Amino acid sequence: MQVLNFDTIVIGSGLAGLAAAYHASKHGTVAILSKSQLDTSNSYYAQGGIAGAITDEDSPELHYHDTVVAGRGLCEKEAVQLLVTEGRDRILELIELGMQFDKKDGEYVLGLEGGHSKRRILHAGGDATGKALTCFLLQIVKEQPTISSFEYTAATKLLIDEGQCTGVQAIDFISGKSMIVTAKASILATGGLSRLFSRTTNPHTATGDGIALAYDAGAELADMEFIQFHPSALSLKDKDAFLISEAVRGEGAWLLNTNGERFMKEVHPLAELAPRDIVAFSIYRQMQKLKSPHIYLSMKHMDPEKTKTRFSTIYNKLKEYGYDMTTDLLPIAPAAHYMVGGIKTDLNGETNISGLFACGEVASTGVMGANRLASNSLLECLVFGKRASEQAAKRKAATHQQIIQGGLSNDPKNEQAFLQIKNKIADLMSDKVGIVRNGKQLQETIIELEAMSKQLPSKTTDYNELKTKQILQICLLITRSALLREESRGGHIREDYQHESPDFRLHIIQQKNKEPLFIPIQT
Repeated sequence: MQVLNFDTIVIGSGLAGLAAAYHASKHGTVAILSKSQLDTSNSYYAQGGIAGAITDEDSPELHYHDTVVAGRGLCEKEAVQLLVTEGRDRILELIELGMQFDKKDGEYVLGLEGGHSKRRILHAGGDATGKALTCFLLQIVKEQPTISSFEYTAATKLLIDEGQCTGVQAIDFISGKSMIVTAKASILATGGLSRLFSRTTNPHTATGDGIALAYDAGAELADMEFIQFHPSALSLKDKDAFLISEAVRGEGAWLLNTNGERFMKEVHPLAELAPRDIVAFSIYRQMQKLKSPHIYLSMKHMDPEKTKTRFSTIYNKLKEYGYDMTTDLLPIAPAAHYMVGGIKTDLNGETNISGLFACGEVASTGVMGANRLASNSLLECLVFGKRASEQAAKRKAATHQQIIQGGLSNDPKNEQAFLQIKNKIADLMSDKVGIVRNGKQLQETIIELEAMSKQLPSKTTDYNELKTKQILQICLLITRSALLREESRGGHIREDYQHESPDFRLHIIQQKNKEPLFIPIQT
């Protein structure tokens, strides 16, 4: 088996991974492992933008306040403070490197999104910020001589020796061969897991790989029950959910039920610009009340030319579906979008395992609380990607001998069976662990997932078998945590516990072979 050695390994190539790799390259050699192409990630498809208090009318204090309010009492204040202060510096650093955000008459065009009290959302290419930002940073990463990239290479196991992460085992999908990559530190930046739900805005790669790898290695996970459902995803029969950015509502779009009534004004003072959890749940209630599979998003009252310019990517994509967003009512419904919880880290992105770090959507840094504030995700990638890489650079190489594990095969004949069970699990998660949950259905889901797990072979020799095990394990972690949280808070809504409880102002921690822990908020 091929063995390669670097100073730092970064697993994942979204914005968090690229930021971590760029900053790590200043301290030594870096390997980036991506199970697909380097430009396939949630970051790449982010439409809204990146939040930052960069004007005199705004301040980090206001950004902090908005983030904590959206987080419903579960944000760790020190982490949020770092996000809003260092985030501003990271944005200005990107601009200095040459990143072009949209301007008008020499001034940055700032958008407004749900939960924000000020216009502070920078965007690029109108509604293609994620693409512009990741492509910009990817080009810089490719120019660094100390960074080596491995596309179509999936990490299959974290190597833990005497309590220290010494590298990863991986499989190269092109050659079919396994490999070992060793390093002083490994940074998980694998993104989210919302592709585990049948209705989702995420790309096919977002299946929670980093969560599964970390859990298997003994890392602590936090708040796995909090999945954010994006309120406005196109809802068409037998079609994937297409995300329609929150920025559309930020510019004035209305939400209408199927009777043509605007309902959000009665729900929240910010109406369509209320935090995402409130908007998504309100849409769900309208769908239930009127027995409809969707509601409508309307921009008919807005300036059509401005809409076409500001949201050119969305406009053109909707044209492919047969809709004109300036004149048609768009059928929308919530879809699984963002993993709010994840691998528990400290303020430098380090896990409870020495030498193992996490940043971006895969991590639970304490920033998001129970509900992510819109456009804070790209900012978190930049802030904690840098912090993780700098802390990783301080790690020393393991002095003990590396243990080489047996590799996995990747038999294409097993792929169809994997996809069948994956789709079955995704339907189950959407049906019973979706935007609104109840104890009975959560218990039924746990029983069904455990039964499927028992049918798998005890020893895994094939990559598709590993993926099946990982997906079942992650879904069990989400569902068990959801069952334990007997309240409704942020992105976690229970029919049988409809109110927020002060007894649950805490994090639920899960770790392999240990009972769940309830940890109070630190600040």
